[in-house]
Amino acid sequence: MADSTSGRLRLLAEDAEDLAVISAAVQDAVVQVGDITYEPAAHKLTLAFNRFCWESEKPERVRTGLQLGDVMGVKARRLRRETPDAVLSLLAVEFEPGEAPGGSVVFHFAGDADLRAEVECLSAVLADVSEPWPARRSPIHEAG
Repeated sequence: MADSTSGRLRLLAEDAEDLAVISAAVQDAVVQVGDITYEPAAHKLTLAFNRFCWESEKPERVRTGLQLGDVMGVKARRLRRETPDAVLSLLAVEFEPGEAPGGSVVFHFAGDADLRAEVECLSAVLADVSEPWPARRSPIHEAG
């Protein structure tokens, strides 16, 4: 659901269909490796990124946070944690069911990198946290 007072996006996901909506909203978001935080004791994974506003009529980006709860562990593939300023382009987020109600939330990045969060159950919150600003250009996808 969108916040009607500010136009900011605020979404909740409790199943794979809900997460597909979030995935569409965050396609082509850019995130710095240092803006990905896993808190094992709190069972939370948080990503802060600049989201492309697909819902806007003009090319804009907005600072957005996405937090997963009930996270039991996180694994990264081809993400270099030692370079916190490295920028990643988020392609999609998907839920891979496991032992119900749990499974894995997988963040797919350009360059064949991914981040996999094992969750006890799917609980995700996305919220825009700034006003939008003009984007230099719109993302372009090749047909294929």
